[in-house]
Amino acid sequence: MDWTKQHILVTGATGSFGRKFVEVMMNEYHPARLIIYSRDELKQHEMQTAGFVHPNLRYFIGDVRDRERMRRAFNGVDLVVHAAALKQVPACEYNPMEAVKTNILGSSNVVDAALDAGVKKVLALSTDKAVNPINLYGATKLAAEKLLIQSNAYAGGKATRFSCVRYGNVVGSRGSVVPLFIQQREKGEITLTDERMTRFWISLEQGVRFVINCIENMQGGEVFVPKIPSMKMIDLAKALAPEAQIRTIGIRPGEKLHEVLISEDEARTTIELADMYVVQPQAALWFGYDWSKKGSPLPEGFHYASDNNTEWLSVEEIQAMVSAFENETNHGGF
Repeated sequence: MDWTKQHILVTGATGSFGRKFVEVMMNEYHPARLIIYSRDELKQHEMQTAGFVHPNLRYFIGDVRDRERMRRAFNGVDLVVHAAALKQVPACEYNPMEAVKTNILGSSNVVDAALDAGVKKVLALSTDKAVNPINLYGATKLAAEKLLIQSNAYAGGKATRFSCVRYGNVVGSRGSVVPLFIQQREKGEITLTDERMTRFWISLEQGVRFVINCIENMQGGEVFVPKIPSMKMIDLAKALAPEAQIRTIGIRPGEKLHEVLISEDEARTTIELADMYVVQPQAALWFGYDWSKKGSPLPEGFHYASDNNTEWLSVEEIQAMVSAFENETNHGGF
């Protein structure tokens, strides 16, 4: 793919992922145009004052709930990265219809706008919480995944193709536990919900580069899952604040002990590649790509969970990852 000829739009581009994606794109890939689409003018202003300024960058104020605004913004766009979402579990539980409007209806608007504008590829960001969801956030992301994937059939004869990326917790993303633990260590006490808890972890840099790779290889209908390490939350607390007291406060509503990236049922249609898994749709009503040509099917009974992972981060590796995050927070622009 010749990125220098691509016109790209990122929804929710002022978030943690979006900022890193813009930075990598403008530094290394030099697209013809990159549109930052978000509803928060303050965050757009902060990006510009942080150095995110370039002749090929465009700042569009708009909400994914506003289909007409997206239709205007998608005009002439080749690729869409759909990162906009309400992501905080407690906020989604307390404001359920707002989560539905943004995460589900907003994704539907992305699909319609992309089809109307003739966008070639749409890649949406999902989460491990979409697998066997027990909270509303996960349920809305599962619905968004299904909507995006099946929209390949809805596209009919149009060239537009839709795929998803699904990964775990992002180190240092806005509202994640890492900034919270960093704040708490100043007081000498870390609050942990459960000492048994595990999570998948990926850095912003890894997440962005995985998305770029998936855009280059997507055929339409895939859910791409990276092979990433797990982390024990108690190890994260010890790595961030070795001298602090750890206080267990109990698991929160809508929270799991362990997360799953591929369920046992999904594994039946999943192909394993060297660095990722490709979940193929169970019933593709469009001409899809057979990923078994590039990889291998998974064994019966396989499921990819944060507690049965074969790769784990040590305390030292966690410290290095968090140190890299802290260094990044002091860097802006490109």
